[in-house]
Amino acid sequence: MPIDFPNSPANGATYTVGTKTWQFDGTTWNLVQGDALIGTGSVTSDKIASLAVTSGKIDSNAVTAGKIASSAVTEAKINDGAVTQNKMASGLSAITVTTTELRSTVVPTPFTGQFVFLTDTSQLQRWDGSAWVSAITTVPTGAPTSLAVVGSPTGSSVTISFSAGSDGGSSITNYQYALSTNSGSTFGSYTALSPADATSPITITGLSHSTAYQIKLKAVNALGTGSSESSTLSFNTLLYAEYLVIAGGGGAGSRHSGGGGAGGYRSSVVGESSGGGASAESLFEPTLGTTYSITVGGGGPGNTNGGSVGGGTNGSNTSFSTITSIGGGTSNNTVGSAGGSGGGSNGAGTANQGFAGGSGGGSYYAAGGGGAGAVGGNAQNGPQYAGNGGAGLNSSITGSSVGRAGGGGGGTFVGQGSGGNGGSATHGGGAGAGANLAGPGNPGTANTGGGGGGGGSGGTAGGNGGGGVVIIRYPSTAALATSTTGSPTVVTSGGYRIYTFTNSGSITW
Repeated sequence: MPIDFPNSPANGATYTVGTKTWQFDGTTWNLVQGDALIGTGSVTSDKIASLAVTSGKIDSNAVTAGKIASSAVTEAKINDGAVTQNKMASGLSAITVTTTELRSTVVPTPFTGQFVFLTDTSQLQRWDGSAWVSAITTVPTGAPTSLAVVGSPTGSSVTISFSAGSDGGSSITNYQYALSTNSGSTFGSYTALSPADATSPITITGLSHSTAYQIKLKAVNALGTGSSESSTLSFNTLLYAEYLVIAGGGGAGSRHSGGGGAGGYRSSVVGESSGGGASAESLFEPTLGTTYSITVGGGGPGNTNGGSVGGGTNGSNTSFSTITSIGGGTSNNTVGSAGGSGGGSNGAGTANQGFAGGSGGGSYYAAGGGGAGAVGGNAQNGPQYAGNGGAGLNSSITGSSVGRAGGGGGGTFVGQGSGGNGGSATHGGGAGAGANLAGPGNPGTANTGGGGGGGGSGGTAGGNGGGGVVIIRYPSTAALATSTTGSPTVVTSGGYRIYTFTNSGSITW
């Protein structure tokens, strides 16, 4: 039934029929209460109090995609900045589509957790409260660059500076390194720094001295190790050399005299010993371009006057740079005495080079000379009578174990048993002459510093001491151009360059 509205109503006048109320807007009567549609434009922002419509006043699912016309909500209908964090439920974020250049203006005050999609690089980033960071993280995607050695490498470590590469969106936590000792032809496995170190410069430890290395780096983050390797950096660890310096052995006395002492024995070979029970000495650090002189001492001559009791001659000193080994001592003119290793004619040894000779047993019982590794044997009034020479030491500086610097054995008088053995048959000491032996005591072995064997009765002379030797080695990976004089034997063995001097000369690195 048609509604009979009042004629000429005032603007804003209302008219109620049953449960429905209309209001006149100056032109048209509009339904303001009832079940009919609300006229377009009848509900405006100035007719609704602020916060009058809240999520609690709208039933769940009241607003669905089917109730909103296609394209009803467009960018033009939402003011810039209209959607902010305080207008969204806790835990929600917003994504702003922008470019790298426009981030600072489009998102001038980002909230923590807000995302931006960069249209120029197709990257998704997140504001972490202080900076935009990658929202999708990976292992480091960039290799370290600009590797350089800081200061000078030591014999076992190097410090390297670098510039970090891209971290893949997750902070770098450590670095791994791989090493080569064959000019970069092959590299070992990557090793992580321990303890972890993510800041330039880093220090690599556990290196070998005198070695040419190549190194490259990879970065590590919480997601794993990057595949990108740095360029190769070359460096040399500090050059050190190992040495064995042995003096000439002492010559023995004639006519049932004690054995000559072995030459003084000094060694810096890692894991071995010096004479007299001393530990290996410090490695030698040469200065590149410097020439170091070498003097190889000769063995002392034995006493050739077999018709009477008499001492021989001490061995000569051997030296390399400032390292000097003292020549072995001889038995003196007192029957039965023996020379000390690296000592004088009184039988004493030299500290850190060799041991003393043994004790005589009277007019007919000669003692053994001192060796680098043990005291000479005492003379005995028994089946042997003459003392054995003191043992020397074994060294593998040339690649195989060789015994050197044994003391000479003592000689005996007529009817008083056999001569003493040289200081362990493999250590170069000469055996003493036995009773009624027409020949002299045996000489010490050449270039071992062995002491000469004591002369026997019947007019026999004492044995000569063996000459000394200087042996130097350093890792062949150092690849140095080295010059020498004195015609040393030069070989490469077991990863070392080895120089053996049996004559005086020099070496220049």
